[in-house]
Amino acid sequence: MNISDTYSFILSLLGAAAAGLVGGFALMKRMTLAGDVISHIALPGLGLALLLKFNPLLGGAATLFLGTFLIWQLQKKTGLATETAIGVMFAAAVAVGALVTPKEDLIEALFGGFERISAWEFAVGLIAIGFIAFFIAKYKNRLVLSFFSPELATAEGVNLSRVNLYFLLIFSLTIIMGLQFLGALLVGALIIIPAATARNLTGTLGSFLVISAAVAILSVAAGYLVSTKLNLSLGPTVISVASIIFGVSLFIRQK
Repeated sequence: MNISDTYSFILSLLGAAAAGLVGGFALMKRMTLAGDVISHIALPGLGLALLLKFNPLLGGAATLFLGTFLIWQLQKKTGLATETAIGVMFAAAVAVGALVTPKEDLIEALFGGFERISAWEFAVGLIAIGFIAFFIAKYKNRLVLSFFSPELATAEGVNLSRVNLYFLLIFSLTIIMGLQFLGALLVGALIIIPAATARNLTGTLGSFLVISAAVAILSVAAGYLVSTKLNLSLGPTVISVASIIFGVSLFIRQK
């Protein structure tokens, strides 16, 4: 493994840890399925970037953050539920993405791949993951309070609209970190499945977040090893491993 591959592998593991942590809060907010849909909002940007021959992640990030802001505005202005606002954006994004993405690049946009990255891309990725970790550490209590008791959160001076926007943006940033190696179709699953697995194994907040992050890291590491040995696609292999771990957690829960 050369230095570029090492950068990609390390960043994918750290991105998995971020996905596990953010997924835990998404589960608490009951937006895990809606969160999977958010990743598809990156499709138009990915497609345009591939069509115009520039970095797909930049295009995906642009439409993802724009879509996230529009979702927040739809909620704020119309009172729509998060799932409804996301559903509207999802339908539009998939349609536009399918139209603009070159057919030969569509599979890559949907399922990703283990691409080599440069030193500066690695540094930017580390900064992004550090920002996600900082946000969770700083806003953890406010997020939990706003998810489970909005009235009490308001009484405590928490700006629910602002916290919701911050969380949506962090959620989108986490998706961006996984787009490169999982693609728009599968990246949301790395947020959903580890959190669901952790929920089966524990009932305390601290251990729930730790287990969720650990399952995500294990899924990526094992998925990388299996896909390398058997010459399989990385994204589907990672999510298959995560699904197997989830299945095992169901048996543990029953016991």
